[in-house]
Amino acid sequence: MNLKNKNISVIGAVRSGVAAAKLIKKLEGIPFVSDMGDENELKEFIDQLRNENINFETGGHSEKVYNCEMMVVSPGVPFNAPVLVKAREAGIKLISEVELAYKYCKGNIIAITGTNGKTTTISLCGHVFNQSGYNTFVAGNIGLAFSEIALDVKERDFVALEVSSFQLDLIDQFKPKVAIILNITPDHLNRYDNKIDLYANAKQKIYKNQDSSDYLILNKDNGEVIKYLKEYKSNSFYFSLGEETENGCFRKNDEIHFNNKGKEEFSCNVSDIKIKGEHNIANVMAVICAAKIFHLENSNIIKALQTFKGVEHRLEFVREINGILFINDSKATNVNSVLYALKSFDEPIFLILGGQDKGNDYGEIKGLVLQGVKKIYAIGSSAEKVYNFFNSAIAVEIKKSLEDVISAAVKEASEGDVVLLSPACASFDMFDNFEHRGRVFKEAVNNM
Repeated sequence: MNLKNKNISVIGAVRSGVAAAKLIKKLEGIPFVSDMGDENELKEFIDQLRNENINFETGGHSEKVYNCEMMVVSPGVPFNAPVLVKAREAGIKLISEVELAYKYCKGNIIAITGTNGKTTTISLCGHVFNQSGYNTFVAGNIGLAFSEIALDVKERDFVALEVSSFQLDLIDQFKPKVAIILNITPDHLNRYDNKIDLYANAKQKIYKNQDSSDYLILNKDNGEVIKYLKEYKSNSFYFSLGEETENGCFRKNDEIHFNNKGKEEFSCNVSDIKIKGEHNIANVMAVICAAKIFHLENSNIIKALQTFKGVEHRLEFVREINGILFINDSKATNVNSVLYALKSFDEPIFLILGGQDKGNDYGEIKGLVLQGVKKIYAIGSSAEKVYNFFNSAIAVEIKKSLEDVISAAVKEASEGDVVLLSPACASFDMFDNFEHRGRVFKEAVNNM
């Protein structure tokens, strides 16, 4: 796609939007960035645009934004936003930032989607391939935006790429060498008219352009992944915690096995996996499938599993105080993530819940909470909702800050207990993002 001297509008002036604008400029196109937000709140990103002499506007979308041959849409912009509706009516082609970057990426793309586990899985994937001697980029919602690295990727390089349903909504020719769907559970349904089929179908687009030279890796245990599976031309592999498969990865007793057409090509012990939780065993198996597709050495894979300690803000060990473990799971922004977190600990839990609610149904975790949680600390704008739902069954206390929570938890928890920040909510009521929330939690713990 030749962008030289073409006007390209970019909707959204945060990380992926700014990266897209820079890429367009490198390709001699003429980017124009437009964002509804306040310039002061976007200062970090606006400064980058100014340094690159890229034109922009904030505080709304003017008529200038429609003076373009194509519009690149950041994932945070709803599909039905007025600016996009008007652009479609005007016949302007809409693509996601992932689609833009894909057109200029020469390497092997391992694209990973799912409701939960994407960040851990792409981080592990990058670690496994790098440990095996391949130059591998990790891109998506963590690390770098795809557009930042697309031109740097050589033919023999790999990209472990996190893709959301929002990005997949606006793909055209995007065709990863390997596509992985980790799981599908209700989330972000406000973007899909509260219909899980629309959300699930968006996830399934990850393989729509694949052919017989490509690979598709699917979670055999997740009903929604299988239920909404579309016709595909790629070679399929499955992973399962409980069911053996001829093509793919499965757990049997305390071992992980990988079969290719019924022939075992890899095995390791579950104890080789250092990150906690059943869900992470599933994530590991997805990566093993990808690694064996490219014939990575078994010893390198096992060494990588043994040295991977997880990612920040995802079941991250922070500190032990008087025998009490403090765990940062700030990235748990939905109820299903909390369910995975609760299943990861046998120890009694003091659970920190709350934030900007996304229509949460806490009934999904009530059984696990009653089984393993001693007390809930409710925070943020949804604190009353959390209190009202759980208070009749378990001790719940509303706290104004994470600092107040930690002070109370150190006094109330005992040796062998776990204090777990796994909020099930977005962070924007109290913090800039989930990373900011996690850092504040860790600072409060480390200041004790």
